[in-house]
Amino acid sequence: MRVIFNEELKAVADDLDRMARNVRDAIHGAGEALRNQDIEVAQSVIDGDVETDKLAGSIVDQCVRLLARQNPVAIDLRVVVATMRLSITFERMGDLARHIAQAARRTYPNSPIPADAQDTFNAMQDFLDVTADRLVTMLADRDVATAESIIREDDKLDELHLKTMRMAQSDDWQVTHQQIMDVVLIGRFMERLGDHAVSASRRVIYIVSGFDPAKEPGRDEGTDID
Repeated sequence: MRVIFNEELKAVADDLDRMARNVRDAIHGAGEALRNQDIEVAQSVIDGDVETDKLAGSIVDQCVRLLARQNPVAIDLRVVVATMRLSITFERMGDLARHIAQAARRTYPNSPIPADAQDTFNAMQDFLDVTADRLVTMLADRDVATAESIIREDDKLDELHLKTMRMAQSDDWQVTHQQIMDVVLIGRFMERLGDHAVSASRRVIYIVSGFDPAKEPGRDEGTDID
């Protein structure tokens, strides 16, 4: 029975790694579509989200079966439950990348982001591109150090997001109402991607150590969103 459990758990872990790679590609693609008004890349991100959603559903189903049939305890139970929650987090990240790609497709051939806000959004996307790459490595290697750095550095993205909100709230900003809405929504999508990356990092730390950083006193209540 133990051999069967390990084989099934390995299959689930492989699917989760695949899902993380899909999310990484979606984040990169959404950023490219947004920066370059690339409608083909935008459509690829939108279409690719179907597979990510299917993987999420499959992983949850596999985890439920493992819980029901194998009755895991201790470390095994921790891994199965955390894996199930990671799949839900990655599914949400795929949705957010799809929303950004849809915004880029909707305004094609123009950008949904006003010219004087593009530097800030480019900086946010640069941050997310790096984070997305690190998520894949963190998950594959169960790398606690990378997970901790993702959690620690999320404040940088929050500061950039705050800058976009100040732009949107400025009475002197000469843009359309639709552009203000796009800045608010896309900025929020990007900020949420960072929050979900933090949640995923906390799950990996929990898998490895059994310690949940979300329970640490003084933590940022706004980022534990699973």
